[in-house]
Amino acid sequence: MMEIEFNSLEELYNRLRPALNVKLSELKANGYGYLKLEDIWNYLKENKWKSSHDLMLSDMVSDILNSDNALIDDYFKEKINEKNRKLYLDD
Repeated sequence: MMEIEFNSLEELYNRLRPALNVKLSELKANGYGYLKLEDIWNYLKENKWKSSHDLMLSDMVSDILNSDNALIDDYFKEKINEKNRKLYLDD
């Protein structure tokens, strides 16, 4: 079996982009049209993969395709709220 190594998060992101696009299409079809590829990526990076080591590409694709839409949405809304609180507090 060939091992694939990535030199940057950007390389990994680009490799996973087709799976992210499939998930984004599913999200849009289910009423989450305001979410972006980066939201899915950041949710998984910060919640699912943060403490993982030696992840297989196939596992990451599976995580993308099987992640809970509502949890991605909750993550996105939490980030928006954090951003808004920061803006409010900086005034």
